[in-house]
Amino acid sequence: MHDIAAAAGVSPMTVSNCFRYPDRVREKTRINVMKVAAELGYVPNISAGLLAAGNSRVIGAVLPSMRNSSFYMYTTGLKRAAREKGHDLITMIAETPQEELSAVQTLLGLRVAGIALVANPHASELRQLLALSNTPVVESWGSDDAIGTPVSYDVGAASRALTRHLIKQGRRRIGFVQVSGGGGLRYAMRLPAFQQEMFNAGLPETLVLSIRAADGFGSGARILDEFLALEPRLDAILCPTDIVAAGAVFECQRRGLSIPDDIAVAGWGDYDIGRQISPQLTTIAPFSDEIGRHAIQVILGGNRSAQNTPHRLEIRQSTAFSRRNDKKAKQP
Repeated sequence: MHDIAAAAGVSPMTVSNCFRYPDRVREKTRINVMKVAAELGYVPNISAGLLAAGNSRVIGAVLPSMRNSSFYMYTTGLKRAAREKGHDLITMIAETPQEELSAVQTLLGLRVAGIALVANPHASELRQLLALSNTPVVESWGSDDAIGTPVSYDVGAASRALTRHLIKQGRRRIGFVQVSGGGGLRYAMRLPAFQQEMFNAGLPETLVLSIRAADGFGSGARILDEFLALEPRLDAILCPTDIVAAGAVFECQRRGLSIPDDIAVAGWGDYDIGRQISPQLTTIAPFSDEIGRHAIQVILGGNRSAQNTPHRLEIRQSTAFSRRNDKKAKQP
């Protein structure tokens, strides 16, 4: 650092801040310091820094995949909040419980300051391993039985709001697409909330089909096919992601079905594609970046109580009310 400071014409403390607290340094100075560091081949020795400070300035996050746009926003929230507090983020992808266990073991070996997990099926050994490590842990989208501190929005309330919206728009035969094979609270609380709202309205709650968490656009065509076979008068589909919903929209358009007049389609996640296609998708905005920010606050702030983050129902063209729907609403 002294070599870099001399070459860049700044103090060693400024060099240190460029790596640890970049927001504290003017951008022009930081760019110059990082350029000199790259030219001299300097890389911070994290292990040495840990020994000197006595605590880690690295946080580990384990994700089940990066295919889900919500995880991208979640990771963005984690990274920004960590950087604001002078920490770096290590992200690992683990698609199975055993891969997650291995990832956590690696992070614990690096003596990270905390670990952010995503609610999913976990290996049976994981809870005890983390408890014995005394490492702060957050389970994002977690429930009351989360490993560590749960940080999530009210998924059940979001599902109820979306179902009530469809019912209010005159929809009477609503198909619900659930996710099988994992996903934890992110998916598990949606179906019971949907079924309760349908039951309260005196409507059938049995139009339910399953897809896998990894299924994408192609599943939209399949579920529309299967729903129409179950109920030819289907007038709405509630999808688990905007990707699946977009696939359903594309299939409706191929079949000459009008959205929302013939069938309303709702998604979940507020992905960019939902705002770009026509008609734009009604969806749930979960503010995944806020989940990430709250996770870092729990890990570094010491507050171990459950954290609730906001969500919002985004009503757009794919479920908009029309006179044709008003006639449907009067049908038995």
